[in-house]
Amino acid sequence: MIRDSSAAVPDASPEDAHWRRNLAVCVFGSFTTIVAMTLLLPFLPLYVEELGVKDQAAIVQWSGVAFGATFFSAALVAPLWGRLADLYGRKLMLIRASLGMAVAMSLIGLAGNVWQLVGLRLLAGLLGGYASGSTVLVATQTPKDRSAWALGTLASGIMAGNLVGPLVGGVLPPLIGIRATFLAAGAVIFLAFLATLLLIREAPRPPRHARSGGGWSSIPDKRPALAMLATGMLLMLAVMSVEPIITVYVAELTPDPARVTLVAGLAMAATALGSILSAPRLGRLADRIGHWTVITASLTASALLLVPQALVTSDWQLVALRFLMGLALGGLLPCIASVIRHSVPDRVAGTMLGYSTSSQYVGQVVGPLLGGFVGGHVGMRAVFLGTAVLMALGAAGTALARPKGMRA
Repeated sequence: MIRDSSAAVPDASPEDAHWRRNLAVCVFGSFTTIVAMTLLLPFLPLYVEELGVKDQAAIVQWSGVAFGATFFSAALVAPLWGRLADLYGRKLMLIRASLGMAVAMSLIGLAGNVWQLVGLRLLAGLLGGYASGSTVLVATQTPKDRSAWALGTLASGIMAGNLVGPLVGGVLPPLIGIRATFLAAGAVIFLAFLATLLLIREAPRPPRHARSGGGWSSIPDKRPALAMLATGMLLMLAVMSVEPIITVYVAELTPDPARVTLVAGLAMAATALGSILSAPRLGRLADRIGHWTVITASLTASALLLVPQALVTSDWQLVALRFLMGLALGGLLPCIASVIRHSVPDRVAGTMLGYSTSSQYVGQVVGPLLGGFVGGHVGMRAVFLGTAVLMALGAAGTALARPKGMRA
């Protein structure tokens, strides 16, 4: 059972009695589904070749299309699943997502050609959404004074899945084969489906008429929600803008060419590791001093840390700064979800958190495109400096958007 080490605070209502168990199941389910979505990274080109694509350029192209397909379709349907969660229950959406992902991942292992692979990856995005659904359930079923800590713990599980997935994908295929790896992933997600079905307890839903009429029109003050949508997009843009140029940048800093890929991998993993370590702690801090305060401070710290990344002279300096940036960024996603939860009526919380997920996917798409363009035409150091300016503007915008007198 996941426990908060801070002083015990009485639960807000009887409906919150199961929130710790719900959190544990959501962390497990989110971790396993994210692992399943990312484990194919190391061997995706090999699978594309196995499915009949022989030209090297075509293999690279199809690999990119197949990998991005899941995130593209997931971004499109995230608000829909959020709205349906508001109407019919958050647990029901998790059951749907886990069962859908288990089936889709197993079918990917049975693909007969590359078109089927892309189609099934699209299907996985359409049917999935367990991690975003978990965010909705945890945000709405956890006592408000614990919400940021709980969402930080969930964010750590999600980021851990992003780290572990490629590692699993590098280890399993040589042992059991590529197709069996997908079937094994589907089996693990099916365990998450069973845990969700049997263990999660959701508070009783209000009458149907009380759940209707949702949408932007039901939000009295739209500024906090809009600010959080922009902040989520900015966060993912800042993280992903460096991805296309990190290996080339490391090559300029590392005298030994044989160490380039290793150092680049460490630099990428360092950010995720820092976020995994800091997310629950910054979430707990936000529950005490206010979510807006932590968001503004995190954006400011990230902007300041990006500047020396453009000025480093050795690879270890870059790795260390990326780790510190991960520590600063770790509190943003849970605090963003907490602010949205506190700023909108409960009947539209899922819808707004779904829009938040979509905005983050937009950042994931725009970030690499923008970083690659700036790095290629202006210079790689300009990517870090430009991103620092964006983060500083985000910090200023968040401070201005904070409603007067609002602590949380």
